[in-house]
Amino acid sequence: MYNVPLKPSPLFLITTLLFIVACTGNELGQADIPENYSMQIEEWKSERITSLKEPTGWLRLAGMFILNEGDNSFGSSPGADHTFPGSILPDIAGSFILEDNRVLMNVRDGVEIIHNGNVVKEFLLYDGENTPSVTYKSLEWLVIVREEIIAIRLYNKENAKADSFDGFPSYPVDPAWNRRARFNPSPDSTTISVANVLGQIVDYPSPGVLEFTIGGEIYTLDALDSEDDMFVIVGDQTNKTETYPAGRYIYVEYPEPGSNITTIDFNKVYNPPCAYNNYSTCQLPPPQNRLSVAIEAGEKKPINWQGR
Repeated sequence: MYNVPLKPSPLFLITTLLFIVACTGNELGQADIPENYSMQIEEWKSERITSLKEPTGWLRLAGMFILNEGDNSFGSSPGADHTFPGSILPDIAGSFILEDNRVLMNVRDGVEIIHNGNVVKEFLLYDGENTPSVTYKSLEWLVIVREEIIAIRLYNKENAKADSFDGFPSYPVDPAWNRRARFNPSPDSTTISVANVLGQIVDYPSPGVLEFTIGGEIYTLDALDSEDDMFVIVGDQTNKTETYPAGRYIYVEYPEPGSNITTIDFNKVYNPPCAYNNYSTCQLPPPQNRLSVAIEAGEKKPINWQGR
């Protein structure tokens, strides 16, 4: 007699599916909370405030000047091609010469612009790769490159508002927003397209997708590689009301070796620089990272900061 395989009953299939879903849900959910969790969050906030207030922190950013091919004069005069704010510089301090993907700075006589303790007259600000900085009194600047755009980024270390900064408004810390997440690696060479506030779209390497639950529903976020951690640009429903409309940022640790589970602590989701500064070039959440749920955690929209 032959053994005839039995066809699984519909009830068996449904039960098996529910078991798989239940296992998946149990693996995710809220992360374990250490006893000193509140202290960890406060330390993170303190480190963020310190970083923002550094001499070349985001709060000290005072200008971004896109260079045209050829000669670009700079100084405090409205007649300069690029007018630095305030009256710290002479009317015309010199010029930036953009040519062959290089930026040479020529400095006028009597203007003491410093690099590494030395006064410079002709100085290569950008050689196609390196972008050293120079200073003049409280000002410091360097070249930034954003695809086809080459610009001068300017900091002013004398900034009373930055000096008094003690943090952005934020939601109360809630351990429920520290979520366990499954990391699903992507094939090597996977990229995702990310737009920035300049209207540029750039493909960035993506190590994989993070899967987590909120209110029993499963959500996903595409991650970007960021050396030791993953960098995530996320949009959610609070962007319409309480948080910065263009989205927020968060870093996520890679899972431990042999595991595919990590945590996304939304209590550490933070404002991008363009939320409080007009001179940054922030990346925006890709469409797949705009969640249909409200993440009521982390930093809220800045209030009365440089017009934001």
